[in-house]
Amino acid sequence: MKEQGQASQKPGPLAGMRVLELTQIMSGPTCGQMLADMGADVIKVEKLPGGDDARGYRDPQVNGVSGPFMMMNRNKRGIAVNLKHEQGKHVLLRMVKEADVLVENFRGGTLDKLGLGYEVVSAINPGLIYCSISGYGRNGPYANKGGFDLIAQGFAGLMSITGEPGGAPAKNGNAVSDMNAGILGALGIVAAYVHKLKTGQGQIVDTSLSDAALQQLYWHAAIFFATGQSSGPTGSAHILTAPYQAFEASDGWINIGGANQANWERIADVMGHPQWREDPRFKTNSDRMAHREELVELMNAVLRTRTRDEWQAAFDNAGVPAGPVHTVGEALSHPQTLARGMVVELEHPQAGPTRALGCPIHFSATPAHISRPAPMLGQHTRELLHQHGYSHAEIDALIAQGVVQDSPPV
Repeated sequence: MKEQGQASQKPGPLAGMRVLELTQIMSGPTCGQMLADMGADVIKVEKLPGGDDARGYRDPQVNGVSGPFMMMNRNKRGIAVNLKHEQGKHVLLRMVKEADVLVENFRGGTLDKLGLGYEVVSAINPGLIYCSISGYGRNGPYANKGGFDLIAQGFAGLMSITGEPGGAPAKNGNAVSDMNAGILGALGIVAAYVHKLKTGQGQIVDTSLSDAALQQLYWHAAIFFATGQSSGPTGSAHILTAPYQAFEASDGWINIGGANQANWERIADVMGHPQWREDPRFKTNSDRMAHREELVELMNAVLRTRTRDEWQAAFDNAGVPAGPVHTVGEALSHPQTLARGMVVELEHPQAGPTRALGCPIHFSATPAHISRPAPMLGQHTRELLHQHGYSHAEIDALIAQGVVQDSPPV
């Protein structure tokens, strides 16, 4: 897919929403990218010098461009502004007048110190939705502490339930706090946008990495609230039901979901051991949870006799939920992934042909649309300033003074 020129009005359910994204790394860019995929005109406002810190993540890179930055910022237009410069503040405030949403993920109080906090921007635009994604939220004793995904996962208890029993605390392999915070931010913005369309009123949408990590604890929180006990890590196994985890086939791993009694009985039949259904160690879910180690050992001994694909076919035929444990490459090249449009192709001005993840939300009437690669630093600076009323001479002066930056031709 190639960039469609000015394209400030895009297709999608959020077409017409105007977003200023003052964020970097992952949580904020996730939020902005989701809104952009759904049709919002997202303007990524990057700091000077250097822009989004993710531009410095050079491993991996494609023709000198950060792969992680490209992944998190496609579908946006970009402007580079020095917000510490008085003229830079004026640039942002002029853009605020026409925006529906401002998203930021600075440490608490940063924009207030710059004179760009909610009280200032909402006075200019009372209908502005101001989304703050921070480490710990806008109130509480940690309100002004910075936040990182690793720290949030530890704070929320996620690291205490991840990994194998008896092992060291383990971080989830993905930045779950960052990305979930971005998703929650996008959800909050959409809800606030509905309110704005009804009333004309803007508001603050406030979420954090710690909130986003804690929200992942539904099952574990239920156990703690009911028993007063904190659960620990169980590897790939479920904390409430068995068998529900990864097992070993002869050539790889396969997940098997015996999440109810009917599925458990089908599993026993498919594996050629119908007697397990009446075995007092395994007859009920409570029995299986009490003897899970024995059950897993018996199942692995049988599963190792056939390949992952052979078992998959057998379980599918019996209606048992099962699926392979893919590598990232296997998952991204699977026909189901491709059929869902979860891999898209883009042409970047410097990196050239690239691929990105598609939008995970599918609409029947207003489909998501991905047409832009991640912007070069300041790529749309001139376009956006002109769109917001600056003359060519004024833009040249701002560039000469170092207030803004445009990207050189590639």
